[in-house]
Order: sequence, then C-alpha cells, then structure tokens
Amino acid sequence: MDKLCIGNNTYIDSSCKLSGNIVIGNNCIIGPFNVLKNVTIGDNNDITSSYIEDSKIESNCDIGPFSHIRNNSLIMSNCRIGNYVEIKNSILHSGVKCAHLSYIGDCEIGEKTNIGCGVITANYDGKKKHHTKIGSSCFIGCNSVLIAPLEIKDNSFIAAGTVVTSSLEKNSFAISRTKLEIKERK
Repeated sequence: MDKLCIGNNTYIDSSCKLSGNIVIGNNCIIGPFNVLKNVTIGDNNDITSSYIEDSKIESNCDIGPFSHIRNNSLIMSNCRIGNYVEIKNSILHSGVKCAHLSYIGDCEIGEKTNIGCGVITANYDGKKKHHTKIGSSCFIGCNSVLIAPLEIKDNSFIAAGTVVTSSLEKNSFAISRTKLEIKERK
C-alpha cells in the first residue's frame, strides 16, 4: 500500500500528481504542476513544476522549474537544481548548483561545485553506462562535455566549451578549443 506523509506548514499547490510512497518534510512549497512518485523530500524545500521519481531530496533545496530527477538520485542539502536539468542515478553533495539546461547521469558531484549551463555527462558508450565523479569546489563551464568514465578532482576548473576525455588531478585547469576560422562567404 502506498504511503503519503506531509509535514507541518507544507503547501502543495494545484495540479500536482503524487503517487507511490511520498514523504515531504516541514515548511516546503510544492508549487503547481509537479509530478512526485516514490520520493522523500526533507524540510524547507521549494519545488516548482518538476518531475521527481524514485529519488531523495534533503533540506533547503530549490528545485525547478522543469527539472527532471529520477532513478535513485540523491540531492543533498542546500542545492539548486534549475530549469530543464535532468539528473539520473546521481549524488549531488551539499551546496551544488546546476542552474539550467544540463544532463547529469551516473555521476557524483562534490560539495559547492558549480555546473554551468548546458553541461553534459556523457555516460553511455552505446553498450553500457559509465560513472563520472566530480570533486568539491569545482567549476564546470558552460557547454562542457564530460565523457565518462572519468574523475575531476577537487578545486578543478573546466573552461566553457571544453570536452573532457580523461581524469583531472586536484587544482587542474582544463580547456580544449579549436581555432576559430572565419571565411568569406561567396
């Protein structure tokens, strides 16, 4: 039998769909058009127009709008998961920011790491899934692609538009760009 448990001072807006086992903590705002299935949500969370399934969100997080969190993901406290971010089978430690337009699959991200717009963890090689591990206090620039399996160690900086194909040591700076060629149109 499914279970629904909602804490004190939690508000659930209209047009939400809740199914399976749901636990929502105290002082949460579950905004309109959320779909929640088999989730545990801690205290003081704000979740807007998102799809969350088979996952756990700890406390003090800001999720959405239009986030998709699924398949055994754990979002620890004080995280920001924003517009059109998909997270699958991943752990995001406290203070991670992933504000918009990114895919985080089969990944672990350390505390206080910033994931820029359009970052992709390329986790599938056509036959099997691979894992990406990102350390604490890293900066992953916009439109970067991290091709798993790999590990990005603490305090690393990846410049926007970089394709990372091998692991990075602590305090690394990674940049990969081809030279821009501008040719006259005829």
